[in-house]
This record gives sequence, structure tokens and C-alpha cells, in this order.
Amino acid sequence: MESSNSRNITPKHSTRLKQTPQARGITQILTDASTKTNADRTKSLRVLIGADTFAPNVNGAATFTSRLAAGLVERGHEVHVEAPAFDRHHGTFPEVHEGANLIVHRVYSWRWFPHEWLRFVLPWRSQAHAARILDQVKPDVVHIQSHIVIGRGLARQAKKRNIRVIATNHFMPENLIQHTLLPKFLRKTAIEIAWKDAAHTYHLCEAVTTPTKKGAEFLEAATDLRGVHAISCGINASEYTADFSPKTRNRILFVGRLAEEKQLDVLLHAFAKLDKTLNAELQIVGDGELKHQLFKLAVELGIADRVEFSGYVADSEVKDAYTQATVFAIPSIAELQSIATLEAMSSGLPIVAADAMALPHLVHPGDNGYLFEPGNVDDLAQALTKVLEAPQEELTRLKRNSMRLVVPHDIQRTLSTFERLYRGESVVDPVTEIELDEKAN
Repeated sequence: MESSNSRNITPKHSTRLKQTPQARGITQILTDASTKTNADRTKSLRVLIGADTFAPNVNGAATFTSRLAAGLVERGHEVHVEAPAFDRHHGTFPEVHEGANLIVHRVYSWRWFPHEWLRFVLPWRSQAHAARILDQVKPDVVHIQSHIVIGRGLARQAKKRNIRVIATNHFMPENLIQHTLLPKFLRKTAIEIAWKDAAHTYHLCEAVTTPTKKGAEFLEAATDLRGVHAISCGINASEYTADFSPKTRNRILFVGRLAEEKQLDVLLHAFAKLDKTLNAELQIVGDGELKHQLFKLAVELGIADRVEFSGYVADSEVKDAYTQATVFAIPSIAELQSIATLEAMSSGLPIVAADAMALPHLVHPGDNGYLFEPGNVDDLAQALTKVLEAPQEELTRLKRNSMRLVVPHDIQRTLSTFERLYRGESVVDPVTEIELDEKAN
């Protein structure tokens, strides 16, 4: 079979190459190089993923890490994960995540009491843990999911061992700072220090990625990094089901953590302003430190009988919630991508989202939903009303467009891009923003 390297050689040159031993040597070198390159691209890798938050934690970074690891295993790679122990039991355990068998190195951790569930590894122990695990696993590549503690140790110890390090940033200090005990007047300074600290670790990495172009621009602006790759977290859209039958009720859905940056108080206030004749219902799936405050607010607004706080539920129940909803609402102001929004789009839901951070990359106003001014209750209420009052034909158009716009976020493209980065190949960031065909609308 003709090698890819020899296809550009003209017949004349090919004949000349066959006539001399030297030429035959050149041909063999080209063939061997091509064979080696193809073999390298198919060779399974041993990947060590470092994550400061991992299942059973429920958040975007933990979900991405689980799906990335499972996808890599499905492609034939051996995957190890270093993560904080979720209780007092620490050590190396076989664990099943997203249906895949992983080897998880659970490092002794402490509970961060200002937060409801967050646990952390002692910073001054991170490099010792990393050195031990790296020497045990001997990975081909390390992929850290943040620079905070585990990623910090792995990046430095992997660098000493000449092991390639890739980093994905899911971190925004603006989100984490609210869970500290720092007074507000010190938070701006603390955020600046946190970004400088992130840059120190990310400079040790061969490549740095984040889920969206907006996130990449934000990270470059906050640090002195350049060339940050925008690689979607990815979604397996086939796992979600859209319902195109005529709607029988108006159901608004939110899925995610009940945290300050999600701005769920804005959603509750907007819901209270909706015309009562819409007979709208609101379902909030997820848990978090603000659950009691939000429930109390729902009571104060007189909407508690129409708001369902579902808490954490099984994956199958979340998927059913997407299928049964009329519209997905996300008022968050700090999304680097929003896996929940990708899931909602895969389920054929129109999206009403805050015009903030990466959400405008997913919502095309008038095509698959609407954007509203962050924090603006009236603007959110109006956007929700547009969807809830839409005739069935218009609702179907919005739903189909969500499904079209999520196609470029296919997780197989994400996995392929990371495989190339793991092997040291140059990559072109996958295109995830597309223009809808007007005829299709």
C-alpha cells in the first residue's frame, strides 16, 4: 500500500528512486516514518488525569472528567485518575464511571467547611502524592483539570520526569472566592493572586485548553498565557431524547448547582412575574448551599406550590426532566461552557440564557432561544414568555435548531482532539459555532 509520504512523488522521480541503493534507502526511510506515525496514532496510551473535583461530586468539571475518562477507555486507552478521597478512605481503587472501568487514586483529603461538600488535598502534600502516583503509573501523558492542588503537584512532578502535561481550565476564582472566609474588600486582590498562581502552573504544560473560545479569551486576558485552545467539553447527543408531540403544559427547567453565581434568585423573581394564565411550572434539579434560601424565597414570592426543588436525582431522571420540559432557563453569569445547556439542547429544548460568559456561544437569539441581560428580572420574564406563548410550529422550530446547534459539540470530536494533544501533535480547535441554514428553519 502506498505510504502517505510517497504520494507527492511524481512517476519520474519514483522510477529514479528505484534505480539506486541510496534512493531505495530514502524510500524505505519515508515508508518507515509513515508506518511509525500511523502506529503512534493508533497506539493506546496510559493517561493520568488529575482532578480537584471528581465523582461523586456533581458539577461541570467533575462531569467532564468522568466523560473524558470513559471516552478514552472506550477508545482503548488505560486511564488513571488522581482525585481527593470523598471520605476518610483513601488509596487506589477500581471504580466504574459512565460505564467505564477506571483506576482511581483517592488521595487523603480534608473537608472545606465553608462549602457544603468540597474536599481538598493539603497543598504541601500535593507534590509528594503526585511523585508517588507518577512513579507507580508511569503515564504517557498527564491531563490536569485545574491548577489548584492536585494539578499543581502533578504538573511539577511530571515536568521533572519529562512527561507531557496537558491542562484544561474549568476554574474561575470569582466562583470559588465566595466559599472562603475572606472579607469582600480583599476578594479582588485574592482573585488577581489566584490568576497569577494559575499562570505559573499552566506555563509548565505543553498545551492549555478551556471549553469555549470565550473562556480561552478570558483566561488569556486574566493571565499572560497565549495560544489557549478552545475545546468543547462535548456531549453524546444520542443519549438524550427530544419530545416533539404537542405540548400539554408549560414547564421551565433548570439543572445545576444551587450556588450564588447561578443567580437562581433572578429566575425565581422572573417566574413570579409570569402571567398566571400561562399555568407555568418551574423545576429546579440540583442541590447546593443556597437550597434553603431559595426555598424560602419561593415561599415569600407565593410560588412555592408551582416550584419543584428536585435535589440531586439519578441520570435517568435528569434526562426525563429534559424531555418533559418546555424550555431550559440558565441565568448563570459564570459559565465557561455549561454541560447542562448542552444536555438541554441535545434534548431539543429552547434555551433562555443570561448574555454572559460562554452562554452566547450556545444560544442564537431567535433561532434556538433568547438571551437576556444578566440579573434583569423583567428581561428574563419576557424571554420566557416568548417561548411559553409560542405556537407549536414556532416551538418545534426552536427545538430543532437547538439540536442542530449542538451537533458540532459531539464528544467524539473532543476525544480525538485531546488524543492529538496527548501525542504532541498540532491541533486546530474544533469549530463549534455554526450558522443555521435559513431554509432548514
